[in-house]
Amino acid sequence: MTQAAWTTIDNHPVRPLSHLFADQPDRLSHLSFELGGVYFDWSKTHLDAGLVEGFAKLANEAGIDEAREQLFTGGIVNPSEGRPAEHVAERGNGSAEAVDVAAARRERVRALVDAVEGEAFGELTGILHIGIGGSVLGPALLVDALGRNARGLDVRFLSNVDGQAVDDAVADLDPHTTLIVVVSKTFTTAETLSNMNAALDWLRDNGVDDPEGRLVAVTAQPDNAVKQGIDETRILQFAEGVGGRYSLWSAVGVSAALSLGWQAFEELLEGAAEMDRHFRFTEPAKNVPMIAAFADLLYTQRLKCQSRAVFAYDERLRLLPDYLQQLEMESNGKSVTRDGSPLDRPTAPVTWGGTGTDAQHAVFQLLHQGTTAVPVEFVASRESEDSQDPEHHRQLLLNCFAQGAALMQGKQSDDPQRSYAGNRPSATILLDRLDARTLGALLAFYEHRTFANAVLLGINPFDQFGVELGKQIANSLNEGGGEFDPSTKALMERAEV
Repeated sequence: MTQAAWTTIDNHPVRPLSHLFADQPDRLSHLSFELGGVYFDWSKTHLDAGLVEGFAKLANEAGIDEAREQLFTGGIVNPSEGRPAEHVAERGNGSAEAVDVAAARRERVRALVDAVEGEAFGELTGILHIGIGGSVLGPALLVDALGRNARGLDVRFLSNVDGQAVDDAVADLDPHTTLIVVVSKTFTTAETLSNMNAALDWLRDNGVDDPEGRLVAVTAQPDNAVKQGIDETRILQFAEGVGGRYSLWSAVGVSAALSLGWQAFEELLEGAAEMDRHFRFTEPAKNVPMIAAFADLLYTQRLKCQSRAVFAYDERLRLLPDYLQQLEMESNGKSVTRDGSPLDRPTAPVTWGGTGTDAQHAVFQLLHQGTTAVPVEFVASRESEDSQDPEHHRQLLLNCFAQGAALMQGKQSDDPQRSYAGNRPSATILLDRLDARTLGALLAFYEHRTFANAVLLGINPFDQFGVELGKQIANSLNEGGGEFDPSTKALMERAEV
């Protein structure tokens, strides 16, 4: 059905960036957008009017309108598991029933925040948030970006089952004034339960009389939390249709709400909701997540780029590349379509990145002069909130903007060692200021961009069966069953496990 549109895209000439700017005086106005305090500039990509038109046609043929409506009205957009994707309902934009349920559950989260502020758990100085994957990455990003020590609470995140990670997480926490928040969608995740028990042992070993009384569970299956000995009054629930990597908007974000305050959490949701409305109702050629997806597909499909780099020119967004790795690669790292048919096109590229000027002195050599083509994305904030001379932030932004300009224009030299090819694409996202509202809009943009990519490729972005096989084999190794290759057997013998 979409082959004709793909043929048009595949046959459209991809012109050098310098030619595109020279021939299109109004290029910036067509490929830059401002929404919710965030400026998106995709003009330094190889998109042109013909390619945007071709991708818009592809989107229509791929059923983007129907897919958006299904997403926002509770339709089954996760066919392999027979579920809707209800993270948008957490922001007030799903089906009426899902929105009502999400609002009621959000009131329970707020009640916990109020109870903590009222010292129902006594004086609190710290929160130990335990989970893995989306149960940690989103909340950790929120806390690190918006207030690493807000409201006087030291928030630590524990995900790795490595015992050293446990030691590091609790090292400076006071067991008598720390609240344990355990997040697991099924409440059966082995790593999370192991770390939960380690945390409870830490409380007992330090003389806390009622360790379980200092623990809050967040899950989509509360019965499983009860089986682990957690009182139902301390269980916060979220919907089965909220996937882990899309879950920070739900009760999974409780640690962020406790740390940042309820008003900030509400502003986060409002910023995301504004991006929801834009994505849902705006035509493809002017739709920011879709334009970004069009560029993504141009580079993966037409120009065969196998990775995309994201660099946050703001220390507060240092966890953004980690968050996006899971969002994009777990969602769209697939090799079959929604109906299980093999794909004959690439899907998600490898997402990677770093922070600010640190990355310039680590990986930008390859980006400027290497043989691998890598689309680059810069994320920065126009305003800073640090206590240093404003010149610090000015130099940071100048470095950010200079890198995009240098990648595009390059520099020719008689010395091949000092020659830069140029014509290397980048996009820039500039926030007016980094606050809860703009961060909400930014993260919702990335979610919808991921969804748009999936629709145009015909894949399901809401399942993640690829994470299961390794866990199954680990269980088999633990139980001593199954036949394994000589290498694996030798490793187990050498490690004596």
